[in-house]
Amino acid sequence: MLSAIAAFLRRAPYLHAYELGDLDPREAAHTTWIAGDPVRAVVLLYRGLATPTIVGLVEEGVDRDEMCGLLAAHADRLPPRFYAHLTAGLVEALAPARRVLLGHNWKMGLTRRTEAPPGGAVISLTPRDADEVGRFYAESYPGSYFEPQNLERGPYVAIRDGHGIAAIAGVHVYSPATRVAALGNIATRPDARGHGHARRVTAALCDRLRAEVDVIGLNVRADNAAAIACYRAVGFEQLHEYDEWLIDRGEPAA
Repeated sequence: MLSAIAAFLRRAPYLHAYELGDLDPREAAHTTWIAGDPVRAVVLLYRGLATPTIVGLVEEGVDRDEMCGLLAAHADRLPPRFYAHLTAGLVEALAPARRVLLGHNWKMGLTRRTEAPPGGAVISLTPRDADEVGRFYAESYPGSYFEPQNLERGPYVAIRDGHGIAAIAGVHVYSPATRVAALGNIATRPDARGHGHARRVTAALCDRLRAEVDVIGLNVRADNAAAIACYRAVGFEQLHEYDEWLIDRGEPAA
């Protein structure tokens, strides 16, 4: 079944970068896959972080009935509280629950290569940096999904200045086995913004990943014009839209 799921997801690799990366054998203990036979839609339930996430995405122009059916049929078996990455309109297929829309988002894919701008040296971070990195995100990106184990799951890079870490780029998904990565937790310290640090760390991380993966994607809020401009300068292209929700089945529907 997993081979059929992988073949289906690779029809739109940037839309399904997270799911493809989570097919890595290292993630098997954290993943539950929901699909029919034959595979016409795929739902991923990922439990590797503190709050589970489900991913249910449909290509543009494709009939959504199969995905709606999967979500509706399995809604009662989902965790009581989870994040959901869903193509617009699909949230209605879930059982009645409290739903909080966290944002409209773009999936971007690295489709061309550009040179990184000159600047400070880019260094690699390790699990030994977890406390400092946690403090950096608390100040620079309070809404990030960073957890210390992220530093063990894939590469994170940074630029330092006289005040500590100035900018970081990391990965949410990293799988040399499936040759897919999805960048995440890209942030710059507030007083270090405007110097191109985010572009430098993002470009440097992409350069390091290219030897191991063929598909490099990322998610970005649709209203974050500055981040989108940064990623486009690195070589990313806006390819697919989706919505992010917080679902709480212990509360009545909003």
